[in-house]
Amino acid sequence: MESRFHLCKFAKQQTFFVLTTTQLIEQIHQKKSFLCIGLDVDLNKIPQHLLQTEDPIFEFNKAIIDATHDLCVSYKPNTAFYEAYGLQGWQSLQKTIDYINQNFPEIFTIADAKRGDIGNTSSMYAKAFLEDLNFDSVTVAPYMGKDSVEPFLAFENKHTILLALTSNEGAFDFQTKTSEGKEIYKHVLETSKTWKNSQNLMYVVGATKAEYFTTIRQIVPDSFLLVPGVGAQGGSLQEVCKYGLNENVGLLINSSRAIIYASNKEDFASKARVEALKLQQEMEEILLNVKN
Repeated sequence: MESRFHLCKFAKQQTFFVLTTTQLIEQIHQKKSFLCIGLDVDLNKIPQHLLQTEDPIFEFNKAIIDATHDLCVSYKPNTAFYEAYGLQGWQSLQKTIDYINQNFPEIFTIADAKRGDIGNTSSMYAKAFLEDLNFDSVTVAPYMGKDSVEPFLAFENKHTILLALTSNEGAFDFQTKTSEGKEIYKHVLETSKTWKNSQNLMYVVGATKAEYFTTIRQIVPDSFLLVPGVGAQGGSLQEVCKYGLNENVGLLINSSRAIIYASNKEDFASKARVEALKLQQEMEEILLNVKN
């Protein structure tokens, strides 16, 4: 059965549009891109003239989205950058996701929230991000196991993106340590495949861990991988694609700071487009080489 990625509402027509996995893949090939742009807004880094507007965070996001939506297939707001500003931050996040869903419903949206708690709490987190805010997916920490993740997987039209092998230095503290003769991240990948509705799983795998992709693809050959760490964190797009691509591409490559903070002046949106275009063109070349 084909997995369905999202159910998003057209505000004006009051009808529903379902984006299937096939349609996401078609979008990747149509745009010749598998780029995900992280919308991690820091008021200390955005152009100062935006601070005079009613909602600087949303105005910044809107400009970035308008300038780059044809070059990417996904947007990923890190919710910490909104939670830090209290109620106003949450309102900015709501306005941002509504703007994407209403104007660019083909774009796959990711709430980078890294949640994960006991079942009842996870159910509320899932409702908050997948139903109330209407994101297509949410990142989830696997440490507390099956009953902390399955409430997210219960949303059949949504996806849960499980932290598997992250790009930060501290990833080596636990994720690559051996337990019962096997690295912890391998336990996470293999065990998660046994959970209910595991077909709705995607996985976070850091670009700075490119040497692990061959092993990861042996365990989850068909799953989409969300890959942060390209750009400011030093990950190599070429290396990730060499070992991580599958027959349906299967990658969403995230870049945040390198794109959205390409300039802190009034030309910030056009400069962001320039940086996004560089990645898109590199992705187009990779896809062309794979095809040939």
